[in-house]
Amino acid sequence: MGPATPPPDTSSPPLGGPDRGAAPGGGPDHGHSQLRDPDHARPHRARSLTVVFAPDSFKGSLTSVQVARALATGWQRARPQDEIVLAPLADGGEGTLVAIEAAGGWEWQEAEAHDPIGRPIRARWLRSSDGERAAVELAAASGLSRLSPAERDPLGASTRGTGEVLRAALDAGVRRIVLGIGGSATTDGGAGILEALGARITPDHVELDGLDGRLATTDLRIACDVTNPLLGPDGAAATYGPQKGASPEHVAELDSRLARYADALETAVGRRERDTAGAGAAGGTGFGLLALRDCFRSVELVPGVDLVMEETGLDAKLARADLVITGEGRIDAQTAFGKTALGVARRAAAAGVPSIAVGGGVTEEGIAALATVGTVVVPVVDRPQTVEEAMAAGVAPIERCGERIARLIGLVP
Repeated sequence: MGPATPPPDTSSPPLGGPDRGAAPGGGPDHGHSQLRDPDHARPHRARSLTVVFAPDSFKGSLTSVQVARALATGWQRARPQDEIVLAPLADGGEGTLVAIEAAGGWEWQEAEAHDPIGRPIRARWLRSSDGERAAVELAAASGLSRLSPAERDPLGASTRGTGEVLRAALDAGVRRIVLGIGGSATTDGGAGILEALGARITPDHVELDGLDGRLATTDLRIACDVTNPLLGPDGAAATYGPQKGASPEHVAELDSRLARYADALETAVGRRERDTAGAGAAGGTGFGLLALRDCFRSVELVPGVDLVMEETGLDAKLARADLVITGEGRIDAQTAFGKTALGVARRAAAAGVPSIAVGGGVTEEGIAALATVGTVVVPVVDRPQTVEEAMAAGVAPIERCGERIARLIGLVP
C-alpha cells in the first residue's frame, strides 16, 4: 500500500520538529545550553525520514496490519514530520491474505467450502483488481485455528476445503494463484485438495484422469517456510502431528498412511517427490501439490516471506526508505531459519537501509541471528509481565515501543 500517516497523538509532545527546541524528554531545554558553545546554542532541526514499517503478525494476538499501524502511531507521537510507509508482512501462514490485501489492488472474495472436519463454511480468498491473480490461504479453510482443542482430529482432518477454494478461484477465471500453506490442521498429504480438484484416491491407488483440466493453464506458487521431507523422523507426521493433536501412536499411523499414499501418487505421476525439501509442509500438502507438477502449467515452492515481500512490493518501498522497522511475536532461535524479521533484515541490508526489529519475546539467539545482518533488536515489553499479560495488552505496548525508538532516533541530528 502507499504511504500512510496515522494521526499524531497530541497528548505526547513531538520531538525533533523544525524550530521546536525540544529536549530529548519532550520538555523545555533546561540547563543544557551550558554544554554548547553559547554563540551557537540554537534549536535542533531534525531531518525528516522515510520509515517503512514491515512487521509480521504477533501470532495469537495481533495481525501484521495492526502491528504496523501501532508502531507507526507511536512513532508519530515523537516524530510527526516523518513520512510513514506501512508494509505489513506474513510468512505464508495465517495472516498472509491480510498482509497482501493491505498492499492494495486486491478484492476479498468468499467461497463455499468445508472446514478440516467437514463442516460447511465460507472461506475468504483474494482476487486481484484486474481479475488475473488469486491469493489463497490454506488456514482459511483447513487451518488449525478453525478447530477448538477438543475438535482436533489428527487422523481425519482434511484439506478438502482448501481445494474447494482453489476451485472457486479457477471458476472465477484466475490462472495465477499464490497459496500460503502454513497453519494447517491436517496431515493428509494434500489428498483432500486433490480430491476437490477431481482426483480419485483410495489407500493404495490414485486416479488422476478426472483432474480439473484448467490446471494445465494455471501457475501455482506455494508459500512455504519449511524444508521437511514427507516421511520419517523429520517428516510431516513426526514434526508437526503433535501440535495438531496427534499422539505417538497417531504419528506412527499417519506416517504409515502417508507412505502408502506416496507410493500410490508417485506411481500415478511417474516421479518421486517424497524427499523434496518442503514435501512435509502443511501435513504433506507440499508433497501432494509438488507431485502434480506436470498437471499444472507450473508449480513452484517459494519461501513464504520472500513470496509475500514480492506480492506486497517491499523492494520498491525500501528503495526510498531511510529506516526499516520489522518484527514479530518472538525473535528467538527460530529466527535464523527464515522467519519474517530475518527476511526483511536481509532485504534491507541488500538495499543499504538500516533496520530495527521489535519482538514481543526476545532471546539471545534471536538477537545474534539478526546481528549477522546488522539489525538491532528492541523488545516490545517495557515492564515485567507474563506472556498472557503481554498478549492481552493489545496495541498499547507496541505503540509505546514505536515511540521509544523514534525518540532515540531523534537524539541524533
